[in-house]
Amino acid sequence: MNTTLRTVAASMLAITLQAGATAEAAPSATPAQIAAGATVDGNYIVTADGVRLYYKDWGPKNGPVVTFSHGWPLSSDSWESQMIFLADQGYRVIAHDRRGHGRSSQPWEGNDMDHYADDLASVIEALDLDDITTVGFSTGGGEVARYIGRHGTERVKKAVLVSAVPPLMLQTEDNPNGVPLEVFDGLRKASLENRSQLYLDIASGPFFGFNRPGAKVSQGLIDNWWSQGMQAGHKNTYDSIAAFSATDFRNDLKKFDVPTLVIHGDDDQIVPLDISGKASAAQIEGAKLIVYPGAPHGLTDTHKDRFNKDLLNFLKD
Repeated sequence: MNTTLRTVAASMLAITLQAGATAEAAPSATPAQIAAGATVDGNYIVTADGVRLYYKDWGPKNGPVVTFSHGWPLSSDSWESQMIFLADQGYRVIAHDRRGHGRSSQPWEGNDMDHYADDLASVIEALDLDDITTVGFSTGGGEVARYIGRHGTERVKKAVLVSAVPPLMLQTEDNPNGVPLEVFDGLRKASLENRSQLYLDIASGPFFGFNRPGAKVSQGLIDNWWSQGMQAGHKNTYDSIAAFSATDFRNDLKKFDVPTLVIHGDDDQIVPLDISGKASAAQIEGAKLIVYPGAPHGLTDTHKDRFNKDLLNFLKD
């Protein structure tokens, strides 16, 4: 694909993601109205457009609230090490399975960042959460950024971006250092050809850095990652590749007005540090950046003791 076609394709992806994202709920509804339309049904939040979002609510109900948004193609289970750690420290920790992932509904449409952000807002509104610290990993970092961009920080006390995709992953004319479209096209192709093998290859290779010389490979982490991915909907995870790669979060980051912590590994082979963690920290006023030397994308597992400590310190600060 030549440069012109690649630029056009990237632009079309971004336009598609931005246009009419909330039409399912109500064409004229504001993001706040969409979130306000959510209800609680047991361990599910039912959104205004009828999607059932499975959620976990651990720890003391009167504790300081921390919400977690997970990465692609995972579920809230990917946060269990952080959730049990913080719950034991007296925090109320809440994580939901993104639409199309885990135990949530698998809608054919609406697999984009605007819907992801409105779903997070639906969880927050339905459970009436205030003074929260919202934490997002990878694609979940984009969800947090778009949530703040669309819904503001009225209910947010602090924000944490971990191995996160903002400001913009995709290489475009005004983002020349981004990842070429061909990389994401390759993910889409591999997903259609053999999604199960793709997930095994990612988990056993670059995600945890198990492809590096001398790496201590954990079959348990590989199997857990694969099983979470295969629980998600095929169409949902396919669409989400465009959501995490082509969504432009630069304007969202300008709306961050709360203390923000950015954590990233300098050996992240999935979301490169320079175009993501470093760039986001530079664009968010007053953000604190912590770089983990040698850490891979999946540092919440491979470096969980350090990460849990850094997260707790930020919460207490």
